[in-house]
Amino acid sequence: MKFSNRLVRLGTIAFAVIILLILLVASGGSKINSGSTYSRAPDGYGAWYTFMQERRIAIERWEKPFKQLTTIQKHPVTLVRIYGQLREPFLLSPEKEWVKAGNTLVILGVPQPVTAAAFSSMQKSPQGNVKIDTRRRKRTETQDKVSLGDRFGAVVWEQKHGQGKIIFSTTPYIAANAYQDYLSNFQYLSDLVNQKGHLLFVDEYIHGYKDAQVRKSEGKGNLFSYFSTTWLLPVFIQTSILLLALIWSHNRRFGNLVTLDTSELDNSTAYIQALAGVLQKAKSTDFVVEMVGKEEQLQLQKALGLGRELVDHQTLVSVWQQQTGTRGTELEAVLRIQAQKRRLSERELISWLQKWRMLRATGYLQKN
Repeated sequence: MKFSNRLVRLGTIAFAVIILLILLVASGGSKINSGSTYSRAPDGYGAWYTFMQERRIAIERWEKPFKQLTTIQKHPVTLVRIYGQLREPFLLSPEKEWVKAGNTLVILGVPQPVTAAAFSSMQKSPQGNVKIDTRRRKRTETQDKVSLGDRFGAVVWEQKHGQGKIIFSTTPYIAANAYQDYLSNFQYLSDLVNQKGHLLFVDEYIHGYKDAQVRKSEGKGNLFSYFSTTWLLPVFIQTSILLLALIWSHNRRFGNLVTLDTSELDNSTAYIQALAGVLQKAKSTDFVVEMVGKEEQLQLQKALGLGRELVDHQTLVSVWQQQTGTRGTELEAVLRIQAQKRRLSERELISWLQKWRMLRATGYLQKN
């Protein structure tokens, strides 16, 4: 039995470790929401997205792979990518060709060397002073057009590629939720990405958001499908099987069944105890006095030879005195309480029962 308990404890610990790993993996991946317009965290862009909608600027969340964006040909497109961490702006060939065709790609969060600039600074722009919290700057080159910067280098710049362009930023937080008190930051990014004649999209696909059609086509329409692509599913299945085996062996050992002896229940005793409990909870001491008093009086009459029919109390007391040769004071007292038919306190009830017990002990049952 001790060995089985030990296995159950070990299995429980193992299961708890698996759950903890799942939570750690999930929390470790929460950085993917940084920069998302769905996020209300300080590093999210939910407030800026609302800012754009309140100003009736046509903006949509893009929740599909990039290749589906290339099928939009009627209008040029501006795609905003806000990375949660600094990321090298490595573009694939289809992305380069898409930009050259006249589209605009905005990338916020490009790593650049750290300079001697102050970490927090206010950068001048047509929209007002823009608060920047980074020391990273881009050394300008001839093909770079600086949109925001200082003597240490560019913070935001753009490069022409064919008929389109790419806009870079050394900080991914230029209009994050943490900067809601700096509306010039929001307005600056709004004017930067809102180009006349362009459809404006914010890339949420890079943050893990996918529309229903994409999830269905990728076979990730439910949680089970997601876990089936990770190492968590086989570990979870193996741990579950182990736990089931441990629980089975702990609760029912292999071998012949042993029948347990059960004590017989006295129905009368059980009924009396149950009735007593109900009467006690309801405080029905008057009912107890009436029922017990009648039974005690019948037992007394039987001992005195008065039959099974209840007689009046005065007759009972007189016969008691004649046959026992004692005063009937105690008997009169218990009969008087019985005749009053009032609700006694628990203490009074116990005293009344004790008096009946004393009467039985003094002699009327000893005659039989």
